Amino acid sequence: MRKLLFISVAATTAACGPRDGTDGTTSGATTASTGTTAATATSTAPFAAAGSASGFAVPEAARYDADLDVFFVSNIDGNPSQKDGKGRIVVVTAGDTTAAPTVLAEGGKNGVTLNAPKGLAIVGDTLWVADIDVVRAFDKRTGAPIRTVSTRPTAAFLNDVAVGGDGAVYVTDTGIRFAPDGTMTSGLPNRVYRVQGNGSQVVLENKALGGPNGIAWDASKNRFLIVSFADKAINAWTPGDTTIVKIAEGPGGYDGIEVLADGRALVSSWTDSSVHAVHADGSVHPVVRGVAAPADIGVDTKRNILAVPRFNDGKVEFFKIR
Repeated sequence: MRKLLFISVAATTAACGPRDGTDGTTSGATTASTGTTAATATSTAPFAAAGSASGFAVPEAARYDADLDVFFVSNIDGNPSQKDGKGRIVVVTAGDTTAAPTVLAEGGKNGVTLNAPKGLAIVGDTLWVADIDVVRAFDKRTGAPIRTVSTRPTAAFLNDVAVGGDGAVYVTDTGIRFAPDGTMTSGLPNRVYRVQGNGSQVVLENKALGGPNGIAWDASKNRFLIVSFADKAINAWTPGDTTIVKIAEGPGGYDGIEVLADGRALVSSWTDSSVHAVHADGSVHPVVRGVAAPADIGVDTKRNILAVPRFNDGKVEFFKIR
């Protein structure tokens, strides 16, 4: 029931009107309006299904680690705003969809506190996890807790996590809260936090973010790409700036975003149950369809495989990137 309540509210959030480019937003590349070239056509071919894994409890994010050759998957297992101690992080062997997930860290066990874990990022042997209003660090090999970093001022809804070019961890705050009955409070500050060591700081606060959800580092341009659940814009942000730049527009309802080695970005959309490829010219093309409630995606860089957590269906689906 809690999941259903959350989805109902999320759908309402996604229906909020798009921004008009004011309040700290500038316009960059626009969406291509006519066709594609022959060269582009190959890179927008639909991705082929490559299996699925089950046994998850509200899977929110998948993060691939090339060192261990595994996916880490965060499981909320309840209301995404409640500190119920039920969250856990599991490990899925990359390239083997038949293996059952194993638990790395689980709330209430082995000294672990996890409530509603969402976005994940890896720095060396440390796995960073967004957990409502704190960011937690775990040993990626043993699951042992390393530290908990509080946010000041206190975050409302920490969501996705990415590592920047400076090696620090950046976390989006969507600016919403869900009560135990699923009622949503919105309009709270939209922020991006920078976390390093034991401290955190707000590095971007801008209502033009529209409820930031997914964030990914675009190393080729030394910037972050940020997407919102409640907006259609795909934005770029350079650390140190106070504004964001719209680089493309798609269906909205975005959750996860990943930047590929070839320069494309992949974004998951609840609005049309798809994953879209975003190109340098601003064009946006669906490459995976029929994945309802696609959460924070991850990419196996060894096999060129996309992982799509299915938030409502307790599974992760895999697709061969083309």
